[in-house]
Amino acid sequence: MTPAEINKKWEVLQQRIAEEFDNEKPDIKVMLFLIGVQELGQGPRKFSKRQKEELMHIATCRLMSMMGFYELEGLDQDGWPHWKRVKVIPNYTLLEQEMMMKSLIVNYFEEMDGVE
Repeated sequence: MTPAEINKKWEVLQQRIAEEFDNEKPDIKVMLFLIGVQELGQGPRKFSKRQKEELMHIATCRLMSMMGFYELEGLDQDGWPHWKRVKVIPNYTLLEQEMMMKSLIVNYFEEMDGVE
């Protein structure tokens, strides 16, 4: 996808999530939190600040696994997924990182929706 296509799909996804949650357009951090909750698979509930950070880490690893950078190791005793890095991540610029994350988030939601 070109950056313009990524940004267009990102805007559509943001609007959809905002409407579903009756809230403002979510930024990347909010999207990572939502993906983390989805990947944890324990449903919505109250999370501590540390758990929210861990959920965003889970989401980042899950998304980066789509590019072959991480693999799921398994679940801990509380059912939280643990990932291991299997490939060195290149030093992307901030703009490249943002575009990559937007693209991966869009792809994740398309996968969840069964859209290829």
